Amino acid sequence: MYATLADLTAYLGIDTSTADDGLLSQFLTRAQAAVDGICHRTFEASADSTRHYDYRSVDDYTLHLDTDLCAITSVVNGDGIAIGAASYTTEPRNMTPFYALRLRSVVGLAWDGWNSDIAVTGRFAYSTQAPADVAHATVRLAAWMYRQKDNTGSDAPMIAGDVTILPARIPSDVEALLAPYIRRLA
Repeated sequence: MYATLADLTAYLGIDTSTADDGLLSQFLTRAQAAVDGICHRTFEASADSTRHYDYRSVDDYTLHLDTDLCAITSVVNGDGIAIGAASYTTEPRNMTPFYALRLRSVVGLAWDGWNSDIAVTGRFAYSTQAPADVAHATVRLAAWMYRQKDNTGSDAPMIAGDVTILPARIPSDVEALLAPYIRRLA
């Protein structure tokens, strides 16, 4: 999770043992899913997974990944031979997330995705832990969802007694926090 229930209740300024804990947890989950949807990426991975690529993902010495990769555990070519880390470089080289693996031409290897898939195992996400501003955007969005739960769907704020009910559009500060992280889709 990008943020915890304690983060959300502290942000809202409410007691951590509120009767709404279940609802607040749901809003955290929904906010995280919304952040991922807005940005077209997942921001953290706590476990390895394996993705498979075929010849359509290969361009000469480059294997193009279909999603962010922040840590590599293993790469197995389509011919079943493991490719060690010394045999490839990541693109970009010195920062995550990676979007491609490029074989070093001096090692004499080629990607083989014709007969069997190339298997890449690692953490497929932006990073192993969500950046602080993404975590804050998640808390802020979950708090907004909680506060607007009684909204009728109007774009204009409504006033019910002494309470202002927020509009249906997500807050512009959340959009601004997430803007640098939006993955451009081809």
